[in-house]
Amino acid sequence: MTTENKSSSTKTSSLNSMMEATRGRAEFSGHGRALGAAGYIDPNDQSNNADFLGKRNDTLSVSPPAGGFDEVRIAAAWDNKIVEDQSLLGRLFKRSKPVDIDLDLGILYELKDGTRGAIQAFGDLLGAYNTPPYLSLSGDERTGNVQGDDEFIHLNGKHWPEIKRILIYVYIYQGAYDWAMVRPQIHIRIPGNNPMVVTLSSHQKGLGLCAIAGIDNVRDGMRITNYTEYFPGHAEMDRAFGYGIEWVGGHKSA
Repeated sequence: MTTENKSSSTKTSSLNSMMEATRGRAEFSGHGRALGAAGYIDPNDQSNNADFLGKRNDTLSVSPPAGGFDEVRIAAAWDNKIVEDQSLLGRLFKRSKPVDIDLDLGILYELKDGTRGAIQAFGDLLGAYNTPPYLSLSGDERTGNVQGDDEFIHLNGKHWPEIKRILIYVYIYQGAYDWAMVRPQIHIRIPGNNPMVVTLSSHQKGLGLCAIAGIDNVRDGMRITNYTEYFPGHAEMDRAFGYGIEWVGGHKSA
């Protein structure tokens, strides 16, 4: 797949943000403690009024309303599975606890002018809502004890005609690489439509990043696709989907 170069100013800004980040700094700020489960939607619950994309290559299309889209929320939720506590006291008192896996939400984006980049908490790549890329990371739910989404990204629907495509992924920030233990979901909430829920069509161990869904601009409408594809890191995912960003050691590079 061929790609165009990003504008140098946007690329440099994103690069500097990512290169300045360290895991210790992220943990000090509180990032990396999300346990998540509050927003999980049970696919077997027939009362949830959601449209599910549960198989790889499943697609749904949404036509643009008169006047264009409003704010679109892209959220991550996961099932915080309960497991036996293997500590000495846990075994003694037969306690259980939530599985210790922390997921984070991210997006790769490509605008129609060729600008490309990433939105994710690690690296402080938080985006912007009213200016390019018209995507902003607005949540990092760290306890799993509140109602609503665990993490979410706002998409400024009024500027959707300027966006070519986005790739939605989730990566395991901390904990064992076992996706069956958390079963993440991507929720896409477009005003006037049922929530669209993308679930993994398969679970895999040993790889820490999953490209779950994509949204393509088709005549200013949205075509949502379930990808469910696992990768060892950002660079491998990027190459598979042709965004043309160079990554070194998990950090963006010029």
